[in-house]
Amino acid sequence: MSSTLTTRRGTAVAAALMSAALLLTACGGDGDGTGDKAAAKTRSVKAENGTVEIPAAPRRIVTIGNTNLPFIDLGGKPVGVTEVSDSDLAVLPKEQKAAYEAADVVGSSGGDVDLEKLAALKPDLILVQFHSNDWGKVGKRLESIAPTVLWGLDTEWKAFAREIATAGNVTDELDRQKAAFEKKVAKIKKTHGKTVDDTKFVDVSRGDWSDPGTFYIADIGCSEIARDDIGLDLPEAAEGKDPLAYDSLPFEQITRLSKYDVITYPVDAGGRPTKPFAPVTKTNTWKALPTVTSGRALGVFCPGNNSYGPVLRYLDSLDSALATLSTK
Repeated sequence: MSSTLTTRRGTAVAAALMSAALLLTACGGDGDGTGDKAAAKTRSVKAENGTVEIPAAPRRIVTIGNTNLPFIDLGGKPVGVTEVSDSDLAVLPKEQKAAYEAADVVGSSGGDVDLEKLAALKPDLILVQFHSNDWGKVGKRLESIAPTVLWGLDTEWKAFAREIATAGNVTDELDRQKAAFEKKVAKIKKTHGKTVDDTKFVDVSRGDWSDPGTFYIADIGCSEIARDDIGLDLPEAAEGKDPLAYDSLPFEQITRLSKYDVITYPVDAGGRPTKPFAPVTKTNTWKALPTVTSGRALGVFCPGNNSYGPVLRYLDSLDSALATLSTK
C-alpha cells in the first residue's frame, strides 16, 4: 500500500512538473529568460485569407499597401512599409511622417515587395491591403515569412480601422479616435442641421490621373462620409453601377453644376485648390457659375478617408466650410 501510494505521489509530482514545463513553454520567451510572456501568446483573427493565428502583442509589424498610413495613424510604428505617394506624405502630421520615415521601405507597391529585405526585418506580423492580383503574386510567400493578415480593397473604412487596430494591438487609440469622430459628427449635425436638410450639394474633383480638360463628380472618398455620416444631399451612382467618379466629364459640362445649391471641391491644407483641380477653377465656365460668384463653392480639405485621423481633419474642414453658408 505504501509503495503504491509513493508511486502515485511520484507520478502526480512528475505530471505536475510536466504541466508546469508546458505552461512555461507556451507563455515564456525564447529560452534566454528575457522573453515577454504576453508576446508569446497568440490569438486568431479572421481575414480575407482565412483565419490567421497572430501574436497577441506583435512587436515587429510590416505594413504593405493601404495598411501603411492607417496603422501609423493609430499610433503604430511599423518596422517595414511600402512606398506611399509624396502627396500623402505631405499632409501627414509631423509625428506620423517621422514614424513612416523611420521604417524600412520594402517595396514600391504590394506586388513589388522585396521579400528578402522584408524577411531580414524578422517581422512577427504582416498587414496587407492591395489588389487580389498582387496577393496572387506574393501572398503565399508573405505567409511563409510571418503571420499575414489580408484585407480586400472593398473593406469599409471603419471596419478596416477596427480590424487593423485589433490585429496591431492599438485598440486604445482607435477607441479615442472613434469617440472623437462620433462627437464631431454630432456637432456638425446639430450646428448645420438646417443647412444640410435644405441644400442640394455636389462634390467635384479631379486627380493626377484625369485626362486634360476633364473633371468628375465625386461620390466616393470623403464625399461618402459627408453623405453617409453627415447627411449631405449628394449625387451618387445607382446601386450596382460604377461610381460617378469613374466617369470623366469635359470642362464643357461644368455648366451642369449650376443646378446644385452648393459645390464642394478639393483644396490643400492651406485652402488653395489642389494642383490637379486648379485647372477647373481657372476656366471661364467655372468662374461664371452662379454658385461660384455667390460664394457657395466651398473648398474642403480631405487628407484621406481610410482611417479616423484624416477623416477627423476632413470633418473639421467641412465644418468650417458649412459655417460660411450662414452668411451667404
